[in-house]
Amino acid sequence: GTDTKWAAYLFPALNAKELYFRERDYLVDQGEVKIVDEFTGRVMEGRRWNGGLHQAVEAKERVDVKPEQVTVASITYQSLFLLYPTLSGMTGTAFSEAKELSDTYKLDVLRVPTAKPLLRADAGDLVFKSKLDKFRYVLRDIREKNSRGQPVLCGTTSIEDATLISELLSNDGVPHRVLNANPKLARKESEIVSQAGRLGAVTIATNMAGRGTDILLGGNAALTARLRLRAALA
Repeated sequence: GTDTKWAAYLFPALNAKELYFRERDYLVDQGEVKIVDEFTGRVMEGRRWNGGLHQAVEAKERVDVKPEQVTVASITYQSLFLLYPTLSGMTGTAFSEAKELSDTYKLDVLRVPTAKPLLRADAGDLVFKSKLDKFRYVLRDIREKNSRGQPVLCGTTSIEDATLISELLSNDGVPHRVLNANPKLARKESEIVSQAGRLGAVTIATNMAGRGTDILLGGNAALTARLRLRAALA
């Protein structure tokens, strides 16, 4: 009836106003609302919320409100990949997902040995009573390593966690760089990650930020020279 006809507009509007926040759940870039992946911190280009939520957020941010998208067909990534006659790939994380790759794609995973003996020491998992206890330990560990000049790359599972750790480090006076979903920063994230191995560097990043970039201990000399040349000519 007349009492419920506004529900389809009211609920998305309330969600957009109270539960979805700029710079956390979405960004406004060049007059367009773009969704931020909560796990990777990446901007999901071309993706839109349904049920009127995206339009409510657009109205909230006073940008052009675009019509609802209509899905005419859909397919899962697994089904899409299985359409290809041949599947293969190489990644540093395939071995831990060997069972899934075998069950889904009937693919075997082969481990390629390192060219040189592995020097990395893999420690066991640590379990904490609360998230606050975990972050206190992380802060203490980063501070201790940074005092020795040891470079630190801290990975988080969400932008919210990255922001919280950044605030804790700032309050403790530890200089650091943060990789988040800022579109302007996203274009430079590979440059930032490549310098994460420099003496005393502390870099906070979501899991997917800057992937595919080599981190060299001491920093990437060639990239450093290019950046300084660019700054000198600017």
